[in-house]
Amino acid sequence: MLLLVSGASAVGKSTARLHARHLLDDTFENAELFTLGPIPAVPTVAWRQEMVEAAVVRAIALEAEGKHLLFAGDPVPLGEALAVPSADRVDIAACLLDVDERAHLARLAKRGEPQELIPLHQGFAAWLRAHATDPGHVTEAVTNDAWAEMRWDRWIGRGPGPEWAMTVIDTSPLGPEQVGAEVADWCRRAVAGQAPVFRAGWFTG
Repeated sequence: MLLLVSGASAVGKSTARLHARHLLDDTFENAELFTLGPIPAVPTVAWRQEMVEAAVVRAIALEAEGKHLLFAGDPVPLGEALAVPSADRVDIAACLLDVDERAHLARLAKRGEPQELIPLHQGFAAWLRAHATDPGHVTEAVTNDAWAEMRWDRWIGRGPGPEWAMTVIDTSPLGPEQVGAEVADWCRRAVAGQAPVFRAGWFTG
């Protein structure tokens, strides 16, 4: 299974991965984009989507061994993971780390983010929040400048419904260790079928 942890900048994705890995057994491998290959000087949307395919291919290989891939640390939306070419061959579960506006602003300031980029980070957080429940919400956010191999037809045109579901964790009141524990617990629940999962080939049903 591919276990995708999504979220905007500064919500705690990388930190959650680092904490969660110590709480999970050896049936869970973990990765983020920089662990899968070199990052170009100017990363593009198409490059990111190609690397998501690399993560999916790794998850498929692990699944053959009875293992899973926790993929966390980068702003990869659910819709991207579901649309890469090999995504029809593996189960995918997604978890959105969300944060309220006040906490988000504080974290971005602590990271020293340029003031002119703050609205972009806030806008992406709002888009991810909507994307968690509505696949039809401003789809251009991921389809513009996309990798040519993406299979958007799997979900573009769908509206909100029970087949489009992911777990959302509000990290606003939580410390890093707590977020890691929440993510580790979600991983176990997803594998056990106790959290939303997109089963391989779900879009043909």
